[in-house]
Amino acid sequence: MAVNRRDFLKQFAGLGSFALLGKSASTHAELVLGGHQDHLGVLVDTTLCVGCRSCERACNEINTDLPRRSPQWFQDSSVLEKRRRMSADSYTVVNRYNGSEKPYFAKFQCMHCMDPACVSACIVGALTKEPNGVVRYDPWKCIGCRYCMVACPFQIPAYEYGNALTPQVRKCTFCFEQRTSKGKMPACVESCPMEVMTFGKRRELIQLGKRRIRKNPGRYIPHIYGENEVGGTAWLYLSSLPFGKMDLPKLGYISTPSYTEPIQHAIFKHFIPPIALFSVLGILMWFLKPVESASRSVSEEEGAEK
Repeated sequence: MAVNRRDFLKQFAGLGSFALLGKSASTHAELVLGGHQDHLGVLVDTTLCVGCRSCERACNEINTDLPRRSPQWFQDSSVLEKRRRMSADSYTVVNRYNGSEKPYFAKFQCMHCMDPACVSACIVGALTKEPNGVVRYDPWKCIGCRYCMVACPFQIPAYEYGNALTPQVRKCTFCFEQRTSKGKMPACVESCPMEVMTFGKRRELIQLGKRRIRKNPGRYIPHIYGENEVGGTAWLYLSSLPFGKMDLPKLGYISTPSYTEPIQHAIFKHFIPPIALFSVLGILMWFLKPVESASRSVSEEEGAEK
């Protein structure tokens, strides 16, 4: 039976994808979540936040590499009139949203994903995930490619565009050097007067969040944001406002590395697969070449007729 070009390409691509994947994305995601349940995390109950910005001030004070800001700056409520993003100058920000009855506030920072896309995308290992779950950045390894910024589903990493000589990628450090590596809670958590944030093991925080939802079903949306999104995150959110209205993107439950890393590992595990891959590409180029030639001859014929 004759096989046309389109059917051939479909069959060839299907076989190639099956061979390269090795193990499925869902299997990769299960392995990631299964090994990270005891990582550190923070449960953020946004229904308790009053927008005092004490967390911003504590973050600025403990991270001495950030530009110094006066206490009065953190008391200026006019800052909340517009939505803000994390930047090279601010690792965490509080934003104000329109609630059904009153203003609604929420704090944001690096989510410290269980299977971080930034770590997977970094080609020099400048971003790594510590045993306690913290995603760290090493400026000495960074080459400024900014792949991490493109890969992050939350658009967190910021670049020092104003630093011409030694620019770095900047983001929340989870107070690793100063606190969490020593068993202490992050500065922003400790500084919150409303006890919006709870620090602990991620597995226990998820259980706590589910208990709060069961006890107060009318207060919370029945979902913990970050429990499963992109394979799970260290920062978890409870809310009475739809998460989409709080600038938290709607994401799938499988992380980006779950799709990309099985392919990468299958290709580069041995020397033979890359050779096979280039052979496949060569065959495809050869197979498609007659189509291009035919297209050119038709174009030339039409030009001659005109």
